[in-house]
Amino acid sequence: MARKPSRLEFAVIGLGRFGRSVALNLIERGHTVLGIDRDPNIVQQLADRMTQVVALDSTNEDALRAVDILSFDTVVVAIGSQFEANLMTTVALKQLGVKRVVCKALNERQQYILSRVGADMVVLPEHEAGARLAWQLSEPHLLEHLNLGHGFSVAEVKVPAPLVGQTLMQSGLRRRYGINVLAVKHNGKMIVTPPPEYVFSREDRILIIGTDNSISTFCDLSS
Repeated sequence: MARKPSRLEFAVIGLGRFGRSVALNLIERGHTVLGIDRDPNIVQQLADRMTQVVALDSTNEDALRAVDILSFDTVVVAIGSQFEANLMTTVALKQLGVKRVVCKALNERQQYILSRVGADMVVLPEHEAGARLAWQLSEPHLLEHLNLGHGFSVAEVKVPAPLVGQTLMQSGLRRRYGINVLAVKHNGKMIVTPPPEYVFSREDRILIIGTDNSISTFCDLSS
């Protein structure tokens, strides 16, 4: 089964190592990404690797309006070394009315301040790698993700509503989606390698393994 075309559009502000990782992983997963950095040299380096990339001062509301920042589903503020610029950019985005602003913080104090000024999500780089955040942003129903390399991953997801009441065998997950169920978390207990007759419940969480595309297609069931 082919994956549905993505309709998500992201802007990533600050194209250092973290921001670049988020942006490139989102592009790899088929999403549209606008990269923003105030350093023209960084913008030039990434011109051939990103959907769109521009050099501008993200603390300037007029500059943000000029790139139609409100048209993006999510804006990631990945400015790390200059917290004042990070903070002012976040405030500008929220004042403009951006729907979802995700910020990078270097410590818990920064995390607290960014949350107080309206950031919808704040991540700490030691806890959130760029690739993992890209999965989180593009697959909101995915709970945990581990990249195995070579296009394969292990993921924990909530059981999609269409599968509730079906047995593992009836769901045909391997045949229909190319994924295998490693375990099911049911009522606080972990069932490793559940039997074919196991019936999925609404609150179940399942640990699956498969290709990145197969997992993405399966996650679309929950949309």
